Amino acid sequence: MKKLVVLIVVFLCVSSVGMTQILKRLLDVTKSKGPTQSEIVEGLKEALSVGTDTAVSHLSSINGYYKDKLVKILLPKEADVILDNINKIPEGENLVNKVILSINRAAEDASKEAAPIFKSSITSMTISDAVGILKGSDNAATEYLRKTTYNQLMSLYSPQIKTSINKDLVGNISTADAWNNLIASWNKFANSMLGRFGGYKPVNINLEEYLTQKALDGLFVKIAIEEKQIRKDPVARVTAILKKIFV
Repeated sequence: MKKLVVLIVVFLCVSSVGMTQILKRLLDVTKSKGPTQSEIVEGLKEALSVGTDTAVSHLSSINGYYKDKLVKILLPKEADVILDNINKIPEGENLVNKVILSINRAAEDASKEAAPIFKSSITSMTISDAVGILKGSDNAATEYLRKTTYNQLMSLYSPQIKTSINKDLVGNISTADAWNNLIASWNKFANSMLGRFGGYKPVNINLEEYLTQKALDGLFVKIAIEEKQIRKDPVARVTAILKKIFV
């Protein structure tokens, strides 16, 4: 109000100041008002919704994981021994390629169920959460979502991964089939006289747990990218409330 009074006084006392300039100053005063607390909450929820929708849409498409270097799922670290000795098992390289393609297909398939899980989590954001996120780093919203929902997402996502790895996703074999064929071939060699003499160990990994974790990690990577774009790039602010919140 004080700013408005000062502007009016200036307009009355200084004849050289035009009406256009006064109106421009009044508009600037209006624009200087920050978003309300409710708008902050609404904006952050919308930002997360936009980011998660975009990430899920990308990852759930064919090659969403497989052709994206940032999130492509490779064999577990424990399977490095297989890669290092791939020539020691029949059709080794071919089996590995099938497994890598298949586990990424399973992640792409499971990602189709992720959107509603994220949306239900976003609704619990409080005003203090939103203010902290707005003033935080470029991935503050993503980290909030990871911190508050990761365990729940893991438990909800795991059954879908389990279903996916048992589907026929590559040719007439499932991800579980491709994985089991690879591990069986390796373990047969590792348990042979030659394998034991060479000190090689069988590989036993819970594919479901590994794939669920990697699939979710990929989701959060893509969500963080979307959040950063919304914060930095006006073009990415696709709704009115996002344009007001992220200025």
